[in-house]
Amino acid sequence: MKQSTSTKSRRDFIKKSVVGLAGASVLPSILSSQDAPAAEVKKTGKQKFIYRTLGNTGIKVPIVSMGVMNADNPNLVKAALESGIVHLDTAWYYQRGRNEEMVGSMVKGRPRDSFVVATKVVGDPMDRETGLFTEQTSPEAFLEKFETSLKRLQLEYVDILYLHNVVRREAALFKPLLDVMLKLKKQGKTRFIGVSTHRNEPEVIQAAIDSKAYDVVLTAYNFKQPHRDQVKAAIAKAAAAGLGIVAMKTQAGVYWDKERQYPINMKAALKWALLDENVHTAIPGFTTFDQMNLDLTVMEDLTLTAKEIEDLKMGEKLGMTGLYCQQCERCLPQCPKGLEIPTLMRSYMYAYGYRNMTAARQAIESLDLKSIPCSDCTLCTVTCAQGFAVRDKIYDIARIKDVPEEFLV
Repeated sequence: MKQSTSTKSRRDFIKKSVVGLAGASVLPSILSSQDAPAAEVKKTGKQKFIYRTLGNTGIKVPIVSMGVMNADNPNLVKAALESGIVHLDTAWYYQRGRNEEMVGSMVKGRPRDSFVVATKVVGDPMDRETGLFTEQTSPEAFLEKFETSLKRLQLEYVDILYLHNVVRREAALFKPLLDVMLKLKKQGKTRFIGVSTHRNEPEVIQAAIDSKAYDVVLTAYNFKQPHRDQVKAAIAKAAAAGLGIVAMKTQAGVYWDKERQYPINMKAALKWALLDENVHTAIPGFTTFDQMNLDLTVMEDLTLTAKEIEDLKMGEKLGMTGLYCQQCERCLPQCPKGLEIPTLMRSYMYAYGYRNMTAARQAIESLDLKSIPCSDCTLCTVTCAQGFAVRDKIYDIARIKDVPEEFLV
């Protein structure tokens, strides 16, 4: 019988995994001393790994880590760890807690110094119009969520705890939450603390530097950002100050189109971010074995080929805007209903780019919409800087709030 492509790919993967396990003894400790080189290249069997150190934390990791958010297959997480990936990034609310539970089950029983787990907790409530925390924002609620994360992960401590989805300097420096994070660090429940940001990244990164408290920054960084030069400069400044830099959203929405007929070149997009040596690791959210293997091959040669450079321009050539919202917020003052358009656009990307309906639904639920927005607007007054048909996208994605949750699991 002729061997199927999928079967062959799976067998090839198993072979590669065995080779990786055979070379596991040569992997350097991820908890190396702080005087380790900023970048190091090693061979594990046939697989080449490039290591960089997360700033002053001293944690040495491969430049390709795993963003677990969109993954729901425990075997994929296991395969990632056995392939040589050591850093797993999750969050309190991913898959309504199931994501952390899956990560916990996969690291259970492994030597604690053989993996790095980062989780994220949001501060509530946040004023969505200003991006600022309020007098009602509760450090106690933040602490309670984090303790739940530890139970799900079955860990006594995490390696990195992030204050998640920060968009303003004042929010990054919000003393009640920063104090509780520092307390958790002092108690040994997290080794390091960080801040994550999806928009207004340069301002938030500068705040992290100024805080003299954060150890790591998790930031959106990709080839489609119109302000990528400013983000790059902020990253360089933070790295020089000793902060560890982790890049997310490197794949820029995965597809150029809603119909998923024109995929973004994932390898090229990941290379683009990792060519910046101030980025210590990236957390692409692969969801299949083939995607994982593709991401790992990035380390064979970070150089962008001529074809890859052209592939990153595909959207421009096709006249497509892609699915990744830059979160620039220029739309906000234009909407007469005051809709949180960046969050709606992020939900659209989760649904049509990542096929993560749970994340899409959660983003919509965070807005507490009373009805389908835009339904009574005959003409949209919002002009998107990226060229999105804002009304059409909102009208489309907002329907997900009425879909029973059991259909999205």
